[in-house]
Formats: sequence, structure tokens, C-alpha cells
Amino acid sequence: MDTSSFNKADELGRRQFMVNAARSYLGVSLAPMLGSGLASSAFGQKHVGGAKAEHVIFLNMGGGMSHLDTFDTKPRNKEVQGPVESIDTSGDFQISQYLPETAKIGNKMCVINSMTSKQGAHSQGQYLLHRSYSPRGTIVHPAIGAWVVRQKGRKNTTLPGFVTANTSPAVSSPGFFGAEFGGVPLGRPDEGLKNSSRAGSVSEEDFKKRLAIADALNKTFEESYQTPAVKAYDSLYEEAVKLMQSKDLEAFDINKEPASVQNAYGKDRFGQGCLLARRLVESGVRFVEVSHGGWDTHYDNFTNVENRAKTLDKAFSTLVTDLDKRGLLESTLVVIATEFGRTPRIVEEHNSGRDHHPACFSAVMAGGGIAGGQKYGESDKGGARVAKDPVSIQDFNATIGHALGIDHAQVVSSPSGRPFRLGGAEAELGNPITSIFG
Repeated sequence: MDTSSFNKADELGRRQFMVNAARSYLGVSLAPMLGSGLASSAFGQKHVGGAKAEHVIFLNMGGGMSHLDTFDTKPRNKEVQGPVESIDTSGDFQISQYLPETAKIGNKMCVINSMTSKQGAHSQGQYLLHRSYSPRGTIVHPAIGAWVVRQKGRKNTTLPGFVTANTSPAVSSPGFFGAEFGGVPLGRPDEGLKNSSRAGSVSEEDFKKRLAIADALNKTFEESYQTPAVKAYDSLYEEAVKLMQSKDLEAFDINKEPASVQNAYGKDRFGQGCLLARRLVESGVRFVEVSHGGWDTHYDNFTNVENRAKTLDKAFSTLVTDLDKRGLLESTLVVIATEFGRTPRIVEEHNSGRDHHPACFSAVMAGGGIAGGQKYGESDKGGARVAKDPVSIQDFNATIGHALGIDHAQVVSSPSGRPFRLGGAEAELGNPITSIFG
């Protein structure tokens, strides 16, 4: 039999085949489960670095969050700062008036005000942020969540190791690592893991019969198409059924939380995504990403940043406080990241807008062994350039790896034999910011 056409099929095509098969034969959609649920153990990883963190919650501020109006205010430079005032925090730094609740937990976080990137366009900047590499036409690099699952393995062998909410499916791509390390992309956080239970029209007996038929088909199919991809998917039904029958599936249901807790996070999609992230790491999920977009403030920057910051402020401060109360903050690294910042120049003809600015911007880390109450790095007096301790995207991702005990410089080869690292290419290899750990 000629297997060449299947062997050349792309990852999405193989996934869709399995989704359609599951829907037709089992009466259930397994789409959300295709991916990191198959990755159960680390691949030859030597533990280095801080190694206090067991989980990561990655809060992605898509669109380019203005550092000057959030975490790197310039109170002595009104030409740059505009109408935004600075407020004191419980740490050794000031932040924007738009983040009053975050100011109260300043003693639990480290603000990095010297981020810098070489990518000033959204798609390329987001790609670099998530993968430590710039996009290339010849390869798709693994997302950082896929790196974490591959190098650390799953903590809870029933649940996926990598979950995303409110994000583009591309963010959860495992690249050349293969489907078993991909993330599970969710739509709305309040809808949980959709289509993951047996349909009411399919009885338990009928379901078992269909599973038996699927098993027989799988064996025949695997014998005909003996490729690593097919062998990986051979475990799909076993893993999916295990999850469907497990109480751990409740981790995806934020409606199990009291109304007071849901309200504390905020009833918007980002707030509910942060609540879901807390529930997932509490149940052993390694890496959860929640996106909060809308930061592309070319027009009416101050109104838009205030609105976006209000949502971020409520959810982030509640998340950190909640993790701390539950004894999970020390083992959970929470990061706020964005692809680039915004220009110091206020564009008056665009109703006081700010444009893209990759030369200097801000990020935040809390928990996971990070010493709170501190600021790392500095921008110049106008917030245009890094003045002290520059931090590249590769450095930032290497620091995440350091918190988890992952060697950011360890080489993992692609199927074609090319070397890749969590910390980026050898010429741009990142270095973890070890001084911010306690």
C-alpha cells in the first residue's frame, strides 16, 4: 500500500481525521483532548536552576501593552507620561494609577522594565515571544508550553499538560515536537472542556461497542501506516476515555466555584480564564496560558489602556492572592508578557495614541521562587531605550525555564537533525535572570 500521501499530511489534517473519527464512531468530540494528554514523562531532562516552580500561568497581553501607562511610568516627564499618574506599591517601585489592586501585591512580584525585542509587528512578535525564535518558512518551532511539557512531563497523568484560553490555536502549537506535546485550546473559559462527555443518545453499552470497533480499526490502520505520528495517536482513545471518566475533568468547570470567587476574578473572559488557570494548576496542569488582547492602542491610548488595565488589575491581583492563600504561589510562576511596548511619543492626531515600540517595554513575574517587591532593569528617562540590564525575549523565556529547573541551553533536535533550544538559537541564546530569585 502506498503510504506516502498520509505520511506527508500536515499536523492539522491528521488531527481533523481523528476528530471526525471520534465524532462518527464514539458519539463524542475529542478535539480538545488531542495533544498534550499523550505526553506523560520528561525526555532526558536534567534539572537545573531554581526548580521551585512546578507550573506556569502565562498571561499574554496581546497587541503590545504600553509599558509607560502600566508598569514603567515616568512621573517626572509629563510630555511622555501624559495624564497618567504614578502610585506607590507594597514593593520598591511605582506603577500606573490604572493598577491599584496590583499595587497592593507589589511585594509578591518582580517588574522587569528593560525588556527588548527585535520584532515590531504583531504576528512576528507573538511568535518570538512564544517560541524564542523568529518565524521561518521551513519550520514551525514549538511553543514554550510544549517545551515545558516535553522537558518536565505531565504532573497529573489524566489531564493535559498544556492548556490555553482566549488564544489563537497557533499559540498551542507543538511545532516539530509532535501532537503529544501540543496545547489544548479552549474557547470560552466558562464553557469548560466542551464535547468531552458521552452524548446522551449513546448508551454506555453502545459506547463500549463503538470503542471496540475503533480499537480494531486502529490496529488495522497502524499496521498499514507505520509512522511515529500514527503510533502516537494510537493512545488517543485510551487517554480520552480515561479523562472522560475521571473526576479530574471537573477542574475545567469554573462553575464549581462560589459566585463570590467568580466575581472576585471578574466575570469577563480574562478574569474567568485566570480562575480556570488556578483550578488547572491546582489539579496538576503544567502550563496554562490566558490571553488578554486589545492593547494595540494606536488610537485613544489612554482610554483604551485604562479599560484593558482595569480587567488585568482585578484578575491578576486576585489570581496571585488566591494562589498565595492556597499555598500554590511558590510552586506556580505567574508571568505577564507582551510582544512589545508603545512609543513614548503621544500621537495627538490619533486622539493621543501610541505606536509599536519593541526597543523597550515591561513584563512581570510573580511566584515560582521569584523574590517579590523588586524591579529589575531600567529604561531611560523617556522610556524609549533600555538604560540598564537589558532582557531579550530569549532571556525572559530562559528565566521561565530556570524557575522550572529546565536547562534552557539543552539541545533538542528536529526530525531533520537541526538543533533547537528553549532559550533560542545559539547566536541569540538567552540567559536566565538568576538574581531575581529568592
